[in-house]
Amino acid sequence: MTIKADEDLFQMMQEQLYSGVICDILDEVGFRNQAMREDIRPLVADTVLVGRAKTILFSDVYYIQHNPYELEIKAIDSVKPGEVVVVSTNESHRNGPWGELMSMASKMRGARGAIIDGLIRDTKKIRELGFPVFCVGFKPVDSKGRGMVIDYDCPVEVGKVLVHPGDIIFADHDGVVVIPDQVLTSTIEKALHKVQAENNTRNELRQGKLLGEVYEKYGVL
Repeated sequence: MTIKADEDLFQMMQEQLYSGVICDILDEVGFRNQAMREDIRPLVADTVLVGRAKTILFSDVYYIQHNPYELEIKAIDSVKPGEVVVVSTNESHRNGPWGELMSMASKMRGARGAIIDGLIRDTKKIRELGFPVFCVGFKPVDSKGRGMVIDYDCPVEVGKVLVHPGDIIFADHDGVVVIPDQVLTSTIEKALHKVQAENNTRNELRQGKLLGEVYEKYGVL
């Protein structure tokens, strides 16, 4: 897809879809482990974030390396418009590898947000920046001498889900879902159809019809 086509798609997804219905469709097509671990939460409640995964892999270290930020800087400077930065820390809590300046640099490159399987810092500044971030928690210490980027644009495991570069990230208050790029079109089409069926179900339940009756008609729950 072109960047413009992606932008239009992501906007539509933000407005019409939600993580639960996407998970339901992914279950139907055989991808049953696409929701990240439940403790990866939005920094700002009710955030909805959609974009293509820009993957970064951090590793713990136990000494201060020569030029410790080299790959980290290269990774962020290579972010493209429409991407969501997806950072694997291998569930480390040793430091806060993501902060205000990483958020600012990513935003200025066109990133739509970031998913961090670990801790972040500078939370007040990130909120003021308006850059959507999902994370596990907060810790004010720097990554220098504690962690470093060892690769990027590679498959990573984040929140117990394998994420490939270019996969679609859909994140809202209920959780973070990874849509494999190869099933994106069919997933979105089926999700939109299910949303319409759910809308019909909701309307008829408001009219006082029985759940069993409505379920038999629309087949959604």
